[in-house]
Parts: sequence; structure tokens; C-alpha cells
Amino acid sequence: MPRDFVSRIEAAESAAAVLNARYAGKSAQEILRAAILNDLPGRIALASSFGSESVVLLHMIAQVDRDVPVLFGQTQMLFAETLAYQREIAELLGLRDIREVRPVPAVLAAQDPDNGLHQRNADACCALRKTAPMQSALAPFSAWITGRKRHQSATRADLKLVEVDQAGRLKINPLADWTAQELNAYRIAQGLPAHPLVEKGFVSIGCAPCTTPVKPGEHPRAGRWRGQAKEECGIHVIDGKVEKSHRGPMD
Repeated sequence: MPRDFVSRIEAAESAAAVLNARYAGKSAQEILRAAILNDLPGRIALASSFGSESVVLLHMIAQVDRDVPVLFGQTQMLFAETLAYQREIAELLGLRDIREVRPVPAVLAAQDPDNGLHQRNADACCALRKTAPMQSALAPFSAWITGRKRHQSATRADLKLVEVDQAGRLKINPLADWTAQELNAYRIAQGLPAHPLVEKGFVSIGCAPCTTPVKPGEHPRAGRWRGQAKEECGIHVIDGKVEKSHRGPMD
């Protein structure tokens, strides 16, 4: 492994330790304000799917700085409702730097000419349409904000407020300790619209061909890649390995 890359990872891990200590006990809003305005000004972006819980974090960021880049993973297989919701929320919150992150057209044409790759190899489809494009979009930044929470899965139970990703970027998780109930309560209190698919039973919303409604009692991510062993798109990596959600009954 190149020495400069190792040094970058070590420096990022040291910075993450400092920020974890600094952010301990702070609210999500306080963490975002500190990260965006003081600790990482101009070097941080938000990655958002504009899914079922995304509006909470988007609203909080809009209260701090509406010019923070929002990287929207436009896989070109999203629900029409998600695309409409993205436009609605961006306008409502006044977000001024929405960047659609799409797969490279030439690469897409070569690797998925019939738009059927998700049926043949779902992991390859996610890598092509979401993971690789998002990594490229994140390249100019030294940190990014995610909406991951500890309640979502067993592997996220010990989620830190600040992590280091596989490229040596800081990864900020301001909603780490929020529950689904708290997220919904915040949305309602702020008068924010819900994703239109939520009322139809969709809890975790991804691409249209690979997302189904969730039945009562099922894990919130049970509707993603239903019937397959696949559990994550691959964008989140822990210690060099793709994060697994270990689905189980809802708490």
C-alpha cells in the first residue's frame, strides 16, 4: 500500500478521533453547524437518496447553509415519485447546489445496454449505477455527511458520529442516535412532506426494480432486493468491507 495513502488514512483517523470527542453529546444540528461552518468549511458535501427519511437531514442542512453540495444518486432507475419528491424538497428548502450523480453514459451503454443488469447481477448494477459514480462525485471533498443511524441494522449499532471511509475522507453521521420515531416526529413538527411512497408501504426506498413495500413486522430494509442475499448497495464500507445489514425482526 502506498505510503502517502497510509499517511492520509492515519491523518483522517486522527482527525476523526478529535471530532468524535468534540461532537460527543452535541445535537445533530450542532454537529452539522460545527462541521459545515467551522471544521470543514467548503470541503464537505451531503450524499442523499431523497428517500423516506432524507428530508430531516436536508432540512437541518438548509438551516445552516443552503449552498452545501447535495450529491443526489440519480441511478436512472429511480421511482418517478422519488424524482418528483427530490424536486419538491429542493425547492421547498431552497437548496442551491443539487448535483445529480449519474453513471457515465458510455460505461452504462457498455455494461448495461438493455437495462437488465439488475436481474443478472444486482451487485454489479449497484456498483455501476451508484457506488462508482458517487465515489467520483466525492473525490473533490475531504468529508461527507450521511443519514445512517444505529437503529437501522446490527452492524450500525456502534456507529460513530465521525468515521473514515475507504478513500480517507471523513464521514459524518449526525443522526447516528436518532430513532425512526424521532425522525418522523421532527418531520411532522417542521411541516415537511413525506415521501409519497411511504403511505404505500415503502419504508426504505431505492431503485424501482429492486424495491418492494414492507409488510407489518418486517425489517425496514426487507423490501430492498427482496429474495436475494444482497443487503446493501455497496456505497458504505467499514474496515475495507461492504457493510451488511443483517436483517432481522423489527424492534
